[in-house]
Amino acid sequence: MLQKLTLVTLLSQAFFGFAMAADNTHPHDRNVEDLNSTTEPEMLGVHWAHGSSPGRAATTSSPLMTNHGGKIMPTAITQTIFWGPSWSNASFASDKITGLDSWYTGFSNSNYAKTVDEYTGTNGTVGAATTHLGHLIDTSTATGGGKTSAILAEVCKAVTKPDPSGNGYYAVYTDVKRGHASYCAWHSAGTCGGVAVQFAFFFNLDGDSGCDPADTSGLHSQGLSALASVTAHELSEARSDPATPGAWYDSSGAENGDKCAWTFGAPLVTFSNGVQWKLQGEWSNAAYTAGTGYPNSSGQKGCLSGL
Repeated sequence: MLQKLTLVTLLSQAFFGFAMAADNTHPHDRNVEDLNSTTEPEMLGVHWAHGSSPGRAATTSSPLMTNHGGKIMPTAITQTIFWGPSWSNASFASDKITGLDSWYTGFSNSNYAKTVDEYTGTNGTVGAATTHLGHLIDTSTATGGGKTSAILAEVCKAVTKPDPSGNGYYAVYTDVKRGHASYCAWHSAGTCGGVAVQFAFFFNLDGDSGCDPADTSGLHSQGLSALASVTAHELSEARSDPATPGAWYDSSGAENGDKCAWTFGAPLVTFSNGVQWKLQGEWSNAAYTAGTGYPNSSGQKGCLSGL
């Protein structure tokens, strides 16, 4: 999300009134080069909770996102990691694991995925087709999202063979509550055993009104609906702006998910497998220019609902 924010700023917000869980980085030989890095991977896509964003409107007269010379993800090879002892509890897991597997499967070639296919980078154009490899469960104690290196370490521990094309996207869903952290999720990038990976972090959002899209359809549990909403935000941003140096964001650093956060152009969006979700729209430069998008929270008509 806000590319210009420093990690120090983000950590200060995350730690305010919030005791983070212990840092279990799981060092092991294959990924020692990743874990010994002197810098944290950058938090590129912070999804702020309701009312917590420091601002999403562009600082110039044009709200358009521009290309900053980085790569995009022409496709995404997705895999989910459910981290924390609570995931072995059927009551806690509820419909979330099976539901998110269905979400990622149905995302491929959906109209919602196509909201990002106008963006190009040094390695091609974003495409609507993705591949989901299913899920992994790690019942060891999870950390919160304050350190990107800890989440990268979990990805490198759980995924023994990351996708060699560099298009692997590994989403870590923890059982850690958000507490007073001001964000719901984020995405970042790094390497596992020398292979480039994109990864994302998600809090446990059960009962969390600050990260809840208020889905009243009754199709999913509240916790799953919240995770589905922030998942849409992070994956869309990772596809158009996956790593440093960045690809697509506006003059204030806002990515496509940020520019339409907490705005909904339709009650429900139908995926390619027929499953429906309440999801925010995603910013389209083309839609804004043509005047065919719906308005974001700043009144800029560039959001596509994915219908």
